[in-house]
Amino acid sequence: MEKIRYTLENLDCAGCAAKAEAAVNKAPWIEKATVDFMNKRLTVHLSDINPNADSDIQKIIDSVLVGVNVVLYEGDDDSSKGAKKRSGHGESCEGEACSCGHEGHAHEHGGEEDERVMLVTTILALVAGAVGIAAHFIEFPAHETVSAAGYIAAILLAGYDVMINGVKSVFKLRLDESALMAIAMVAAAILGEFFEGAMVAVLYRIGEWLEDKAVDNSRESIEALAEIRPDTANVRRSTGVAVIRAEEVETGETILIRPHERIPLDCIVTEGTSDIDSSALTGESLPIAAEPGSELLSGMMNGDGSLTARVTSNYENSAAARIIRLVTESSENKGSAEKFVTRFAVVYTPIVVGLALLIAVVHPLLGFGGWREFIFRSLTFLVASCPCAIVISVPLAFFSAIGGASRMGVLVKGGNFAEQLAKARAIAFDKTGTVTEGKPRVHEIIPGEGFTAEQTAQMAAAAEINSVHPYAQAIREYAGAVENITEYKNYCELAGHGVLCEDSDGRQILCGGGKLMRKYGIEIPEGKSAQAYVACEGRLAGRIFISDSSKAGVKDTVAELKALGVDELTLLTGDGYDSARLVAESVGIENFRAELLPENKVEEIGKMKSRGLVTAFVGDGINDAPVLASADVGIAMGLGSGAAIEAADMVLSSDNLSALPGAIRHFRQAMGVIRFNIAFALAVKAAVLIAAAFGYAPMWAAVFADVGVCLICVANASRLIQPKK
Repeated sequence: MEKIRYTLENLDCAGCAAKAEAAVNKAPWIEKATVDFMNKRLTVHLSDINPNADSDIQKIIDSVLVGVNVVLYEGDDDSSKGAKKRSGHGESCEGEACSCGHEGHAHEHGGEEDERVMLVTTILALVAGAVGIAAHFIEFPAHETVSAAGYIAAILLAGYDVMINGVKSVFKLRLDESALMAIAMVAAAILGEFFEGAMVAVLYRIGEWLEDKAVDNSRESIEALAEIRPDTANVRRSTGVAVIRAEEVETGETILIRPHERIPLDCIVTEGTSDIDSSALTGESLPIAAEPGSELLSGMMNGDGSLTARVTSNYENSAAARIIRLVTESSENKGSAEKFVTRFAVVYTPIVVGLALLIAVVHPLLGFGGWREFIFRSLTFLVASCPCAIVISVPLAFFSAIGGASRMGVLVKGGNFAEQLAKARAIAFDKTGTVTEGKPRVHEIIPGEGFTAEQTAQMAAAAEINSVHPYAQAIREYAGAVENITEYKNYCELAGHGVLCEDSDGRQILCGGGKLMRKYGIEIPEGKSAQAYVACEGRLAGRIFISDSSKAGVKDTVAELKALGVDELTLLTGDGYDSARLVAESVGIENFRAELLPENKVEEIGKMKSRGLVTAFVGDGINDAPVLASADVGIAMGLGSGAAIEAADMVLSSDNLSALPGAIRHFRQAMGVIRFNIAFALAVKAAVLIAAAFGYAPMWAAVFADVGVCLICVANASRLIQPKK
């Protein structure tokens, strides 16, 4: 399934974004299409090959919107540069507003000029309106004519762009917001309600300008993430240090990181010491010490020391690039609230248009009043009915919440996962590397009869020579202090159990957990279970006890999660019962399951979900890919692994659990903001619609119910960009 991304130039209306998404999704050759209003981006997944996809999508957009250009997106994920015109629409659209009538001061073309024109015409409209009001109250010859002229001038100055696009929409048989406002202004003037028409034009212009500013501020806050990824790097070459573009630096090259420079690429320090500020990536305020051997991630800020480092990943796969990509693509995975808004707008608009027609036509025909009165009521009803407050504030709330979470060191792949985490009532944790440090050490070896501790360590290390499991690494480190490790042959790794192989004398060697021993009939002593057992030719050669301390702050995090109402906390591990019990007890987790294979962990998550609990799983994202995928929310630890980020729905970039309670609180707050905005907008609109239907609402009140309510909802949603401490 091919994925194509486009920039939608001049898209400055959330309602228009919803219409575009609904229209594109109807195409039979499209599997799924999502419009990210905040980034003005359309993402399309093709179900069938369509060589004319670009031009066909432009035609679909043209059928529902005015003046929106479809441009193939070929730039970096953190900016719109690199977007290249490939659609048939082609011509520059400087200053042209989209179908909602927005001036487009942030458009790619002529933005600053448009904003100056908008400011001047708004000021002139206010002056003209003030002249109209003054002339209305000050009696002098022809004062009524001067008053009407002032109001008409205000209508034309503040509403010319809306009327132009409204006429275009009407001719294309579309009753969008610009058409409604244009009809309201013109009809008010024809009916002699010049003051009402002027109020509609001026209030709408000011409200839309304020709304656009609020949206742009939120967008700029997210785009500021791009600043964490430097464009250049200082590379050591044979001729000296060269400053080159970061994307041209290859893995393995040596870079110089000067004091107070941002780290351009993921790397390992080879020379020098310094303190590193990682807050841009992890949200952690305390600096971390860097010395030879320390792993650094792109986007971190160097302190006072100068460092030399070896590059471990290229520009595209660096930690900063992955963060930017995660946040900017998160709008493609929409939450149920966002999907509701799209469905709501599709159903709501025809209903209110039908009701407005009933008010305008049925009542005069039945003799309840004159045509002039009920047409005016109908226009007021239509102006108040616009659903922009809901359509724009809900995606903005998700957008701001996800951006705010990134400042806490929590990266989320979409609004649907943010919703799920807010509702999570069960959380399961992997043990090693998640709850514990992931740096286990061998603290005791009890050899079997006829074997020494050194022989047991040597056999275990040789058997585990190729394993990446933390316990295997601990065994190899311990054995290295005994004698050199001799590699064995005929290796057979038994998933979830251990290793079967032969030593240089052809003897069968087994190394793994208790399950492996029982499977091969090896008798193991009762009592405290070991983390690893070694058998030679059917006899127990020894037991290896490995300990791993819990991470700092995990106990406090568990207590916070319980206080937040997370009903079920469970530790899931493949390690032995005793090891699991000790770790669980030390951090305050009552439930634990030990000696689990990967498929057993999936089964445990399934049991939690079967009890009706929204379930999250926190793990390393590599060995736990199946269970991460099976949970409602899969959460990976740390930014060091691209595989971890790919497997999970969410990433704790600080590599510890302390950010998890804050993320739950943050997304619960976001869902509260969304619910309030929807309820508030619907309540105000319902009140004004009812008042308009009965003739008690002036036109300016209808404008407030549209842009005023939208502005309040946008301001409420925008504050999520700054998460609470």
